[in-house]
Amino acid sequence: MSSTAIAYTANSIYTGMHLLQHHAMVCNNGIITDVLPKVTLPNDGSLTIVDFGDATIIPPFADLQLYGADGKLLAVTPTAATVAAIAAYSVQGGAYWCMPTVATNTYEVIYACIDAVKAYWQQGGKHVLGLHIEGPWISIEKRGAHVASFIHTPTIEQVAALLAYGKGIIKMITLAPECCNDTIIQYIKQQGIIVSAGHSNATYEAATQSFDNGVQAATHLYNAMSAFEHRNPGMVGAILNHNSVKASIIPDGYHVSWAAIQLALRQMNDRLFAVTDAVTTTSEGNYQHMLDGDKYVANGTLSGSALTMQKALYNLIHFAGVPFVQAIDMCSIIPLRLMHKIDEVGLLKKNYPAQAIVLDNSYNIIGNIGL
Repeated sequence: MSSTAIAYTANSIYTGMHLLQHHAMVCNNGIITDVLPKVTLPNDGSLTIVDFGDATIIPPFADLQLYGADGKLLAVTPTAATVAAIAAYSVQGGAYWCMPTVATNTYEVIYACIDAVKAYWQQGGKHVLGLHIEGPWISIEKRGAHVASFIHTPTIEQVAALLAYGKGIIKMITLAPECCNDTIIQYIKQQGIIVSAGHSNATYEAATQSFDNGVQAATHLYNAMSAFEHRNPGMVGAILNHNSVKASIIPDGYHVSWAAIQLALRQMNDRLFAVTDAVTTTSEGNYQHMLDGDKYVANGTLSGSALTMQKALYNLIHFAGVPFVQAIDMCSIIPLRLMHKIDEVGLLKKNYPAQAIVLDNSYNIIGNIGL
């Protein structure tokens, strides 16, 4: 083995596929070369061994929806520095990959957010998968805290112009399927962008049809969508009853109850994943989020969370009773699978990047690998 080889050990390693006891993750030049029992490691000095002890090495998290950090909201200050602040906030909470998000706004602001992510990448910025645009092609009735005056049904020309400008940068769009015809939805998909249904008043039938026709995901299950009723199951029912559509959920204890998460998991299993929906305090722009305890409100309406992904994991396990491995999958493996990144990053297995976080038994982050 090379003198640059390092073996990271702990009581447990979760590879994204298996929970292994008393194993080591061997890395060389930033790449995982093996995951093997600790007792098989050579003791000839060819390896540097870093032992985290009574802890668990796990894949890093991925957060597909957050709007700002450190007093900088992307929609208010669409700059590379804001994107960097969002990335730093995500990494601090264990999310090596994140998706800065802009909520319903003017096209001028959305284009500026595209420029901000592009500039961040051009400066060598890491950890950002791309831009998530949430609205403005959504339902007035289910707008939540989104500004009504910006909401509209787009023309194919508006869609094409935006996607051309944001080519390679826009990676997810949240829209209401009843507000966008199938031609538009298929066009977005053809550009390699994930279409997520959200802020929608679609019927059960319309939502199911959109999922059958290729809408891959839904944005923050239960929130800002047609609710489940026994004679009209709505979008919530369509998500729960579908066999492939994935959905995000916000596990902060305010957006949904812990029982609602448990019910969704029983029906969805590996189709449900966590997002933070994190915002930041701002007194400028169209979304003036104010911290209210450990949540944010805008004009008296719940407008975002104060979560990190590490806190999301803790909440899922501690309050929603989600098993440890399943909670990790919700914060890491499932969102990366949705974004078609799991064949490149996220698993702790041979030939993957040596990127991981280390948790103690209280689910606090006590170390990282490859940051």
